[in-house]
Amino acid sequence: MEFGICFKGFIQPGRVRYLVRQAEMGGFAYCWFYDSHILWRDCYSAIAMGLEHTRHMRFGPCVTNPNVRDWSVAASMFAGLSLQSEGRFDVGLGRGDSSMRVMGKKPAGIARVAEFTQKVKALARGEEVTYAECPEPVRFRWVAGHEIPVWIAAYGPKALAAAGEHGDGVILQIAEPALVRWFVEQCRAAGKAAGRDMSTFRVMSAAPACFGPADECIEATRWFPAMVGNHVADIVEKYGADSEEVPKSLTAYIEKRRGYDYEKHGESDNPFLDFITPDIVRSFCVLGSPAEHIAKLKELEAAGTTQFNIYLENGNEEEIIAKYAESIIPGFAP
Repeated sequence: MEFGICFKGFIQPGRVRYLVRQAEMGGFAYCWFYDSHILWRDCYSAIAMGLEHTRHMRFGPCVTNPNVRDWSVAASMFAGLSLQSEGRFDVGLGRGDSSMRVMGKKPAGIARVAEFTQKVKALARGEEVTYAECPEPVRFRWVAGHEIPVWIAAYGPKALAAAGEHGDGVILQIAEPALVRWFVEQCRAAGKAAGRDMSTFRVMSAAPACFGPADECIEATRWFPAMVGNHVADIVEKYGADSEEVPKSLTAYIEKRRGYDYEKHGESDNPFLDFITPDIVRSFCVLGSPAEHIAKLKELEAAGTTQFNIYLENGNEEEIIAKYAESIIPGFAP
């Protein structure tokens, strides 16, 4: 299993430089940044900075979306960062939940996510591409021809199928092993049905990690199931709360959900947290002692997870990175 860290845009640049160096030396393979340009600073300048202060770590947005930038602009930026880093750039891609809704716009449909994946990868390879918003063919003659991996974020059946059919990996914002197993099965089945070789398909479990007493860890990470619930609410609206296409264990916990404040997206002081129970927090996150972290991560690995990506939100980023470097990562094969 690989390990990654993920930042929002409020961390100061000096700390980012320090933390990515610390993480790389500690054995972390990836650094991801939220891409929600109104809620936080644009992530790509931070990614470029991080690339210049590391040698091996890979970087990318977690996640961007097809609607926030013209596709040629997005592809040029991605290919440029890949060229600059000699191939150390990945793309995490979703529908654009906070990025679009905070502007009063709708997230992209799954078909558009799939098409964006294909067109952006082709542009980065140096191929000629056409797409709906551009009447003339586009080709970058300066690219290095890198194959940029695209990880597609998913929960619902159609998004999971798209990840399996078109993505190099899937991003699962959850650390609940039984659900991860179900998600992975959906992706692999769709990919195999499309004739793809799924032996190299990657699976990211992205969630907060916290060390300490149970009550303190739960309080520090209650924001995360609320953020997940915001995505699950879309699935319930589309498929219904009792649909056989979605596990009841995923949808049941949002029955008492009463809203969501995008201005507090992914933050511990979001006011709409009262429907989150301690059991849900324990299920969705990785909490407790180092031994408890290792046990949970072994379950996730057995369920198909190939990367655990830590959402660093609790203010003790250095400590979490250090404890993982010392006590957790050495116990997992790369």
